[in-house]
Amino acid sequence: MSLRLLAVTFDALEPARVAQFWAGLLGREVVEDAEGALLPGHGMQLGLQFVPSLAEKVGPNRMHLHLTSARSGDQQQTVATALRLGAGHLDVGQRPEEGHIVLADPEGNEFCVIEAGNSYLAGCGFLGEIACDGTREVGLFWSEALGWPLVWDQDQETAIQSPHGGTKVAWGGPPVAPLIQRNRQRFNLALAGGDPEGEVERLVRLGATRLDGGVAGGTVLADPDGNEFCVHAG
Repeated sequence: MSLRLLAVTFDALEPARVAQFWAGLLGREVVEDAEGALLPGHGMQLGLQFVPSLAEKVGPNRMHLHLTSARSGDQQQTVATALRLGAGHLDVGQRPEEGHIVLADPEGNEFCVIEAGNSYLAGCGFLGEIACDGTREVGLFWSEALGWPLVWDQDQETAIQSPHGGTKVAWGGPPVAPLIQRNRQRFNLALAGGDPEGEVERLVRLGATRLDGGVAGGTVLADPDGNEFCVHAG
């Protein structure tokens, strides 16, 4: 499969500021690119990209990150680091008995710090999961699009993971909140060789939709749930 998921792109009012937050939390370096600020992935950990946008955040994001804890004490250390860097605690209705801690980064993007001993995310690395609102159909679409096998498929919930391991991508199943504005997060993919137009046509056959407009060197599409994503050639 020549299509690679490079990064999750975040719209940001201050891309440099939020990129520095995540760089400090994940222990990565910020690289300036043509669109904004990039935290390249390493190993099988997905990259994060932050691009300028004047759109205000309205309601919860359709995606949020899950950070893992390798051993007892790591969760509180990660939370303390996040708060020092500018995060805040967030109440999304989580119950006291749930082990994860919900935070928001300096621009309000939700993320969870998962407790130690979580077998589902064992071996996924620190950035363990991209958790998305979405239907089973969209999970199946991305499994076919990327050539990543389903590692979870129960009760309309799905998750996929590279055959080599690393960060999982998961969808929580219906109901999915209506898409009332452009998502502030989206997948950024690259085509390594091959025929760019042929790859776009393959994605359309799988259920994607071409969108008007575009970006330099790339094609903008929407997945079956209407989530925008971009495919770059090369």
